[in-house]
Amino acid sequence: MLWIKALHILFVMSWFAGLFYLPRIFVNLAMETDTTATTRLLLMARKLYRFTTILAVPALVFGGALLMYGFGQGPGNGWLHAKLVLVLLVIGYHHACGSLLKKFERGANRRSHKWYRWFNEVPVVLLLLIVILVVVKPF
Repeated sequence: MLWIKALHILFVMSWFAGLFYLPRIFVNLAMETDTTATTRLLLMARKLYRFTTILAVPALVFGGALLMYGFGQGPGNGWLHAKLVLVLLVIGYHHACGSLLKKFERGANRRSHKWYRWFNEVPVVLLLLIVILVVVKPF
């Protein structure tokens, strides 16, 4: 089970690295006016989104394996339910990044770079809450 936990943590870290960087590319896309630079940033964003999606799959699979082995189950493990809700929010955020990327590709972005700077902070807060729940197990 420790191998599964270690792999889960590694893939979650990798997935979040992509979720931290992709909105940062969106900030630059929202500010960019040069078509050559926009094309390059869109290529970077597409590749990063695809790779981040690939990394999310084993993170979720290994997390599911931990659940199947009974990790965090039983009385006094309400923190796990809260963590799973936050994981659903992370998955939703990941899909929202994909939708925003499609808008950039169509030239239909209507949001400012300031909005994307705030949007970029969402995975930081989610990860902070998830780590606190897993380590502290407050309920």
